[in-house]
Amino acid sequence: MKIKILILSALLSVVFYSCTKDNETENKVMTAEDAKVNARLDVAGSDISAIVEEQSMTSTEDGMTSKGTQQTTFAPTCATITRVPAYGTVITPGTTITKTIDFDPINGCTLPNGNVLKGKIIVTFVYQPSATSHTINYQFDNFYHNGVKIVGNKTFTISWGTSTTNPNTHAIVVMNMDFTATFPSGNVYHRTGSRTTEITGGQSTPEYTDNVYSVTGQWTTNSTTSGWSMTSTITSPLIVKLNCSNIVKGIVQFQGYGTSTLDFGNGDCDNVAIFTHNGVQYTIILN
Repeated sequence: MKIKILILSALLSVVFYSCTKDNETENKVMTAEDAKVNARLDVAGSDISAIVEEQSMTSTEDGMTSKGTQQTTFAPTCATITRVPAYGTVITPGTTITKTIDFDPINGCTLPNGNVLKGKIIVTFVYQPSATSHTINYQFDNFYHNGVKIVGNKTFTISWGTSTTNPNTHAIVVMNMDFTATFPSGNVYHRTGSRTTEITGGQSTPEYTDNVYSVTGQWTTNSTTSGWSMTSTITSPLIVKLNCSNIVKGIVQFQGYGTSTLDFGNGDCDNVAIFTHNGVQYTIILN
């Protein structure tokens, strides 16, 4: 009889625990703060994508400064950019190139859009000027974006073509994401997925700061601190202006604990977005 009672107690405990966990999952809702976290990671992804694209496009240009380093138009002037093989070396097809963009590790370097970077981004690729598609590896070394530490490594794929987004021949950049972000609060998030970026404005000028991009894609973000997980899908292309610190337009839909959306606005360079959950709208302030 005692054995039967013990078995029954164990079974009831399992059922109770299972129901409790189910209720916790059912009661979990996405909050405006969760949306702001996702938006900060989206902005970091946009800045990183622009920097990596720029460095791959200037792989054989010297543009030397008095410090013997290369400077470009989106990476700030306080960033030191070194290359292996060294600048001044003749680059031939098939050469592996490694570029290190070193931002001020103490005070940080401010991008033209106002976002502050610290640490290093390291990009490696093979110089293939006649190829229609290029794969670029990227990794971070003690790297921070607006105080958020980002760790990880993955690849970009850059190809040239036309699309409904831009009928002119342009670079189509696919960023494969697999990185971990630690916020100043101590909360940790892991993101995997991919995003595709295409230029829609500024293509005819040599500057990068006037570029405008359209972004599509889908990814999953997990909070390793609190355990939540949600999938983000861009349902209306995100519009990124490199002279703005936040995404200026587009809609992201979140699924995981019900369905929510984040609308970045009408294209104005501001920090206001509309978060909607269960039909209720909230105005939130980004970065």
